[in-house]
Amino acid sequence: MRWTIAAVLVLAVVFFVGARSETIQDRLLDKGLTVLLTNQGHDMLEQDALRALLCGTSAPLPHASRAKACVAVFAGGKFWLVDTGPGSWNKLSLIGIDPTRIGGVFLTHYHSDHIGDLGQVNMQSWASGRPEPLRVFGPTGVERVVRGFEEAYALDNGYRIAHHGADFVPPEAGKMVPNTIADMEDGTQTVVLKEDGLVVKAFNVDHTPIKPAVGYRFEYKGRSVVVSGDTAKSSSLIAAAKGADVLIHEAQANHIVRRVEAMANKNNRPRIAHIMNDIISYHTSPAQAAESANEAGVDLLLMYHLIPPPQVKAMEPIFTRGLNKVRDGGWVLGDDGMLVCLPADSDAIEISSRL
Repeated sequence: MRWTIAAVLVLAVVFFVGARSETIQDRLLDKGLTVLLTNQGHDMLEQDALRALLCGTSAPLPHASRAKACVAVFAGGKFWLVDTGPGSWNKLSLIGIDPTRIGGVFLTHYHSDHIGDLGQVNMQSWASGRPEPLRVFGPTGVERVVRGFEEAYALDNGYRIAHHGADFVPPEAGKMVPNTIADMEDGTQTVVLKEDGLVVKAFNVDHTPIKPAVGYRFEYKGRSVVVSGDTAKSSSLIAAAKGADVLIHEAQANHIVRRVEAMANKNNRPRIAHIMNDIISYHTSPAQAAESANEAGVDLLLMYHLIPPPQVKAMEPIFTRGLNKVRDGGWVLGDDGMLVCLPADSDAIEISSRL
């Protein structure tokens, strides 16, 4: 034991002295940079599975480590984003994904916590070498959103072209192309993309008074993932999620929201109380999300867009109170960096963390 302690102390002294050497500092720096520059998430881009990565699991309420709503779906050698909430591009960068492999963005609706990083997604992937304009799919209004972000970033784009040269950052590749999803009847689905074996379908959800609001179903090599976006419990979503491997569904702990409302009233914060009362009607509780998963026959329920996001691990059982009475197992409370892998033509569901 004494020898072990002595060895640790010697190593600590050697490291402390060595770390003050510029030569050793530079070697350590080079090693760290090599890891950063070669970590491009190539394993997630392998075409042997359908994968879904949570790149944002929070909602408008603040959280120190969770970005706002974002799901990255990997298929056919590309990745596709469902929503681009504030902070989500930073999470994708930390995880280490090749920005040039982005296929496009699917927006569910136009609340700020779902679109806030669209400008960053476009600019960063373009500056990294994306070879073509960024496709952005969404319900009616997507063209207005895209044009607004392009105008907001117009000066920035011009600066980068002037600085690096048009050959290095081609102006045309820095643009976004809006693709409007036609209005649908509830309970129906519209195919919005077929590419490299991936099929993406859109369907209506219930986020009244926000209309239209949609969710998406991704199908690839016999596997399927459904992303709800924001919604109250929705028969349209249940129909679209039938037989899916994974349902990535928003979750709002209404019992906590009601307590926030009550405490806000007690502490003379009427605006907070008013907002808490309003949001009850257009989100889904964890138990309701479990009901939807059961009715759709889904294997795994993965919850994201958590309201309010649990601030510590001990809050998670409080957040999911009552869920196990509805669905005993087959559910996970999502966190940023969580990756679900669905190997092709298999029933396996593999969950890991990339952060």
